[in-house]
Amino acid sequence: MTVLSEAGAMTTFAAPKGVPEYYPPESAGFTHVRDTLLAAAERAGYGYIELPVFEDTGLYARGVGESTDVVSKEMYTFLDRGERSVTLRPEGTAGVVRAVIEHGLDRGGLPVKLRYAGPFFRYERPQAGRFRQLQQVGIEAIGVDDPALDAEVIAVADEGYRALGLSDFRIELSSLGDAECRPAYRELLLEFLAGLPLDEPTRARAAVNPLRVLDDKRPEVRALLADAPLLVDHLSVASAEHHAAVKQHLDDLGVPYVENPLMVRGLDYYTKTTFEFVHDGLGAQSAIGGGGRYDGLMAVLGGQPLGGIGFGLGIDRTLLACRAEGIAPWSVARCDVFGVPLGEAAKRHLVVLAAELRRVGVRVDLAYGGRGLKGAMKAADRSGARFALVLGERDLQAGEVGLKDLATGEQRSVALAAAVAEVAARVRG
Repeated sequence: MTVLSEAGAMTTFAAPKGVPEYYPPESAGFTHVRDTLLAAAERAGYGYIELPVFEDTGLYARGVGESTDVVSKEMYTFLDRGERSVTLRPEGTAGVVRAVIEHGLDRGGLPVKLRYAGPFFRYERPQAGRFRQLQQVGIEAIGVDDPALDAEVIAVADEGYRALGLSDFRIELSSLGDAECRPAYRELLLEFLAGLPLDEPTRARAAVNPLRVLDDKRPEVRALLADAPLLVDHLSVASAEHHAAVKQHLDDLGVPYVENPLMVRGLDYYTKTTFEFVHDGLGAQSAIGGGGRYDGLMAVLGGQPLGGIGFGLGIDRTLLACRAEGIAPWSVARCDVFGVPLGEAAKRHLVVLAAELRRVGVRVDLAYGGRGLKGAMKAADRSGARFALVLGERDLQAGEVGLKDLATGEQRSVALAAAVAEVAARVRG
């Protein structure tokens, strides 16, 4: 978009770098992916929550963890007009837990099961599948520590992906232990890391949270970590039993998975069950979703000492995965029926007929602007509609409207008085 500035110079506006836009017809895929993933959660009893787009910065610093890249490098943080530090939400779990505490949702039946969707913000280097404004669907189940619930959360995501037609993905599963085994493992890992030639920034991260080092993607660092001790080999009895039970439930549900003992999720609050959905058709940015259990987060944020588990599924990356597999299980049609009025009197009747059809659930658009028959029929084809309603002066006099099948070219006359019922039946049939 180009406009004249106050000084008379030409100024061009564009979307911010790293922010994808979805518009017709491509937006049909975006909304289908989002709604399909949300529908899988709704069927499992997860109620909808709409979260603020920005929160108090302290919520993320405390909840997500100051040693994480998200907090230390990637957050969009600024002072509002009241000189309060606020941050565009980088993830959903901390906000959901805050809402549960603030509104007393944990004072009723447990677990509290919530689903949400929307944009999240991280200042990253834009690349394929990695955006500064990313779109996610998430669920959280708070208040019950039950391996069956962990398995349900994973299965809900798996069901959503498969409902889209995706098949070339895998679930990677691990456990990050609990408060009983994590301290001893931390000391063991710190001892191992102390003997490595790490750079100072990496050593500083290790001092805050040594698990963060295991998440380092640099090849030279990963080579140094080849013989690092693994947390799954040092789980407490309770954590080991919990992990085994989660796997048993997944086996019972027929949800396939592979164990990845090197997995470290990018946020500090994870405990016990952790998982990622990985699609190799996306290249380096292969994760399309993931999550895990966060049993200490609610207490950290001032609530009851209740555990929780959830996931965040990337809509943008899932859409890329669909394209990688060559599947598009959605329609790009804007409407089912396109009205073609020939003359002002016909337009008045079609405007009313379109409104009546919309009330019974039929998607209808019209040719506006006084187009001729040829131009209006081209617009009907571009709309993706299955049928066109053609109404002219003679049709009005006869009390009829032409119903044309845009796929076959067949046209028949329908009585205006019965048009709503007949057209709706043809669309649904």
